[in-house]
Amino acid sequence: MVDVDQVVPQVRAQADAPSIGRLGALAGALGAAAALAAIELVTLLDSTGDSVTEATGNAFIDAFAASLKEIAVTLFGTNDKAALLIGTAVIAMAIGAWLGMRALTRPATVAAGFGAFAVLGIVMAWRDPLASKPISVLAAALGGAVGAAVTIGLARRWQRALQVEQDHPEVASGHARRRVLVDGGIAAAALLVGVGIARSARDSARSAASTVTRKLPRATPKVTVPAGTLDRGSGAVDGISPYVTPTDDFYRIDTAFRAPVVDESTWSLTIKGMVDREITLTYDDLLARDLIEVPITMQCVSNEVGGDLIGTARWTGVLLADLLQEAGVQDGAEQVMGESVDGFTAGFPVEAALDGRDAMLVVGMNGHPLPSEHGFPARLVVPGLYGYVSATKWIKEIRLTTWDEEGYWIPRGWSRLGPIKTSSRIDVPRAGEQVEAGTTAVAGVAWAPTRGIQRVEVQVDDGPWQRAKLGPVASDDTWVQWWFAWDAEPGEYQLRVRAVDGDGRTQTAEPAPPAPDGAQGLDTIDVKVT
Repeated sequence: MVDVDQVVPQVRAQADAPSIGRLGALAGALGAAAALAAIELVTLLDSTGDSVTEATGNAFIDAFAASLKEIAVTLFGTNDKAALLIGTAVIAMAIGAWLGMRALTRPATVAAGFGAFAVLGIVMAWRDPLASKPISVLAAALGGAVGAAVTIGLARRWQRALQVEQDHPEVASGHARRRVLVDGGIAAAALLVGVGIARSARDSARSAASTVTRKLPRATPKVTVPAGTLDRGSGAVDGISPYVTPTDDFYRIDTAFRAPVVDESTWSLTIKGMVDREITLTYDDLLARDLIEVPITMQCVSNEVGGDLIGTARWTGVLLADLLQEAGVQDGAEQVMGESVDGFTAGFPVEAALDGRDAMLVVGMNGHPLPSEHGFPARLVVPGLYGYVSATKWIKEIRLTTWDEEGYWIPRGWSRLGPIKTSSRIDVPRAGEQVEAGTTAVAGVAWAPTRGIQRVEVQVDDGPWQRAKLGPVASDDTWVQWWFAWDAEPGEYQLRVRAVDGDGRTQTAEPAPPAPDGAQGLDTIDVKVT
């Protein structure tokens, strides 16, 4: 006869016990996390260089930048790199989970899988100019070994716990589940703490290494910021964008997973290619020159209509035209190509450097040395051109070349020339905001660098276009603040704005996405008046 008192607890224990397949997947996910943690710990040996994980992220950006750039910027804005880092970890853990399901039946497959990822990491790091090759090899190899060991070890340990529970249900009911919870909890906590400590230590080291202690020499304002802008003084419009964007609020969009840490004592810039004389400049050489300061508005080509990937700063540096004249631009040179220390390239017409606009090799921003994330020790700023063709950060080389050479974004489908389009934005009121009836300020900014803004007009619903008042500007290379006094009555309204540039061309109303040469259309918002 069957002993019901023995069978029932056994059936109940088997029903409650987690399956070995799910446990293997959990072991694999923890193994992958352990591999990433090991990589972070080893990378502390070279905290200023790219880790294997970051090198892989950089390779991912290079491979899929053309198709994912707009999605990433739209969804995550300036946090797109952090989102990629998290996504990399999630993908790694998902693959680890898939390998972990085979940990008991095919442990060699698990070892081979983690080994393959170690090799892939080594290859990616080897191609990354900012990664330390010996440390990357050590980190990847150790990460792969730790990942495989943790995955197989946890899977076997949990299998033994399951076996004990099945063999002795009357004694060990729930034993396997408790073992998984305890082991998994300890492992997850250890990994989180370990990664947190390692990343914090590395961030601290990078921050210390990238902190600029040098003082900029006094620069001569070639173009001065006007007094009485609409964000200052008694007549300020509450909520309007400041005429000069604070450095901490200035957008940052680039292809670098992390801002490179560059030692100014060993850095140099070479001007070469189709020039009469190759020139090499150190950081001290640049600071010894007569520096000028010019306010210039810059915009990312990924900026949507009404977006905030735009700003104006006071840039300090030297005119690019002076440097090119010293080098001697040869006949036939068509393009100025900048290359950064991480291999990014961007090129623009030679005429844009020599036509009289204030194209600059920049060493300072808003009165201070360039922050690391904005290109220290030097970068290019060219009025009137989107950054993707002109604003090379962390620059190490300027080449005079022909159009046969293509910058980073051109073979990925973006326009070769990239002139900034005439555009405008409503800052006040905000979209969807409720405002009180009466005279209400509608205000914002408009820009057409190198052409300037002739007038700005506001439309309420389908009414006539009405002219807004313009604030003072330093030059045509900056945006202009504008405001319009609206006699608002209760109800729901749609407001839109358009600008007319210095050439008399009205901002295009037909919508277009950022790709391939910048968004266009009219910034339009809905408001409710109460």
